[in-house]
Amino acid sequence: MDKHQKRRITFLTIGLIFLLSGIEYAVILPTIWRYLQILEAPPYFLGLGLSAFSLSGLLTGPLFGLWSDRSRATKHIILFSNLFEIAGNFMYFLGYSKWLLLCSRLVAGVGAGAGSSIFGFITRCTQADERASVFAAIMAFRQAGLLIGPAFNMFLRLCDFKLGPFVVDKYTSPGIFMCVLWTLLQFVVLAFYWDVPSADSAEGGPLQEEVVLLEMNEEELPLVAAEEDSVHRYLAVHSDYRPQPVRCPSKDHDPDPPTSPGAGSEFLREEVVVLLTAQFITLFNQTALETMVTPMTQRYFGFTELGNSLMYGACGVEVILGFLLVRWLSSRVADRVVLAVGLAICGVACVWCLIFLTDLRGGYEWELTAFIIGVFLQLLGLPFVAVSQVSLFSKVTAEKTQGFSQGVRRSVGGLATILGPLWAGGLTNNLYVMLGMMLALLTLITIMTYLSYSHLTEPRTVECAEGSADSGL
Repeated sequence: MDKHQKRRITFLTIGLIFLLSGIEYAVILPTIWRYLQILEAPPYFLGLGLSAFSLSGLLTGPLFGLWSDRSRATKHIILFSNLFEIAGNFMYFLGYSKWLLLCSRLVAGVGAGAGSSIFGFITRCTQADERASVFAAIMAFRQAGLLIGPAFNMFLRLCDFKLGPFVVDKYTSPGIFMCVLWTLLQFVVLAFYWDVPSADSAEGGPLQEEVVLLEMNEEELPLVAAEEDSVHRYLAVHSDYRPQPVRCPSKDHDPDPPTSPGAGSEFLREEVVVLLTAQFITLFNQTALETMVTPMTQRYFGFTELGNSLMYGACGVEVILGFLLVRWLSSRVADRVVLAVGLAICGVACVWCLIFLTDLRGGYEWELTAFIIGVFLQLLGLPFVAVSQVSLFSKVTAEKTQGFSQGVRRSVGGLATILGPLWAGGLTNNLYVMLGMMLALLTLITIMTYLSYSHLTEPRTVECAEGSADSGL
């Protein structure tokens, strides 16, 4: 099996990992509240249980990322992190007490922290021009998991038997079901995941050619270069390799940002702050919207569990199509253009909701139409912002510490997924305040993006001329 086949199969395995993460969210979320009630947990335990998963992923993401940066390998990290998913879901299945259930989500969330290593791995083994397409495809897998997860719930809710001393019912079955799936994934990773070489260290790539050039003896170099050869060009190791110019720093942009995560200066650069802010605001608004939707549909439109399931299914289809659209678009336009389009769509959606959804009375057909349009626009902008900011972030941060950087980015997103529901949960009866805050945040990141637009691009490289003034010759 050649390198390209291994790379393709490895990406499919990563997609399967994200698919299972989406399925886990979809099969556990609908039943966890009733499960906690049976265990006599107070209402605030629902928020604790949902936040525990994000909290542990927030804390462990940078650690897993730092581990992958130092080892330059992710396979053993994925295998290790999946053990926490297996253990956490088995604890969820046991469910002796509300505290064990809370701990189960905390333990399972540790496994989600490996996502930073995976994103770092994708960054290292893809070229900049194809990265956004790969990120879009991987994210679409998770949305597919969210879409098909409710289908598994259709048969899981019918479970009613004993497995030795353990009861398997509609509340405990999601835990053992996901435990089995994550266990099977271990074998898939063992068989079909390879730590393929990074794009810059692949055979015949720029890094190898630079080493070849540096290893040339000084005696082999001419004392005076010909005028037409004043620009260095690497010689190809293989005949089918197309020569490329030497990469040198551009005066307008520093292509070699700080590589030490301990320094912290990398995350204070203008473009990095903008992208981290975009990550936080996007997920904050998304989770706030998710928290708001179900109470609204129940109060104003009389949706039952079936109606909400159909609505979430339609939303899942839209988001998947959105990611596929971004995957196609990202190969034709720059990431910052995709980001600007996504922010514009989200802004229009938020204004629409402020105008039409803050004074609902119920019983009017136009209200349901306005609600559907508002949700459609919010979800339409999500893939544009999500994919573009991940792709841009991978290009403006140091590749050597990409795992740690992606861990920091995902931690910022984890913080947003904790705060978003907390903000929206207490303001479902005051949509002016809730949607007003969402619009204010979108306005902030739009202004930041406009002011930093020239920096939101991959560091440029120029041809380095021999004997230039900067060389001191």
